[in-house]
Amino acid sequence: MSRLLSREHRAVSTGRARSRASAFAARLGRALLRFVLLLLAASVIIFVLLRAVPGDPARVALGVSATDEAVAELSHRLGTDRPLVVQYLDWVGGMLTGNFGISMASGTELAPVVAERAGASLTLTVIAMVCSLAIAVPAGTYLARRRGHADAALINALTQVGIVVPSFLVGILAVACFSVRLGWLPANGWGTPSHIVLPVFALTLVQASILTRYVRAAISEELTKDYVRTARASGASVSTALARHALRNAALPVLTVTGVQLSTLIVGAVVIERVFAVPGLGSMLIDAVSTRDLTAVQTVMMCIVAFTLAVNLAVDVSYAAIDPRTRQAGRPGRFA
Repeated sequence: MSRLLSREHRAVSTGRARSRASAFAARLGRALLRFVLLLLAASVIIFVLLRAVPGDPARVALGVSATDEAVAELSHRLGTDRPLVVQYLDWVGGMLTGNFGISMASGTELAPVVAERAGASLTLTVIAMVCSLAIAVPAGTYLARRRGHADAALINALTQVGIVVPSFLVGILAVACFSVRLGWLPANGWGTPSHIVLPVFALTLVQASILTRYVRAAISEELTKDYVRTARASGASVSTALARHALRNAALPVLTVTGVQLSTLIVGAVVIERVFAVPGLGSMLIDAVSTRDLTAVQTVMMCIVAFTLAVNLAVDVSYAAIDPRTRQAGRPGRFA
């Protein structure tokens, strides 16, 4: 009898596991489909808006003194003399194969330049987010535990200041203090670890302040729930209740906010790259806009959109993997 019950239990468990895996795979498929559709829609919007800009791109690149023959030759080389549908399909097909086209301003291939610039931007963004989380998680946890104390009020005030002050202003003040006045760090440039410190500091201060408040709110909410009170009543300390229960559950909303803030950080890095002369996608985008290099503008914008959507997709997948409720068959989760 016991063997029969054991077999039935294993069969039920296996069926539930398969059902959860099937539901998770279906939601993942919908998320991937949504990612592709949004990427496609973004490419159409970017292409149409840039083509609506008045003026011939080839003549703008060559100048008003260029001959009609030279303009026609450059237009043929760039493909701007073709129908818009053909131009769009050529651009999208090239992006999928790693051929980003030719810069209208310099006449060089964009793919190696974009790859180099993207490396600098990703390095700056990832380091800034890691530093922000390294500050926000312990700071937010401390604030949740010390709620109502004077030191917590002081840290709350500091985070409020960090949220209000824009990152580019933090960058300018950091340059004036640590580069011009003290001479400790280089004011601009790229290539050594010392060049990363100030731009990362400018981005981290704002992001860490925002994330700290979200972490504090999430953990404060978890500490008021019944399962934490039960753990405390059974003799567990606050630290034990946090480590075993509250932190894991609080990680779910914090993960969502982190994804949103990482997308914001990508946009904020555009200005910071300009302030510190970082050779990233942000600087490349501003230079391309100033020279009306439409090919470079649409390529860089598409790369930024793709990275932002990829971050959101990764957050959705991570959320579903962490939270078992989103993997239950027949129950809607973040993918639904």
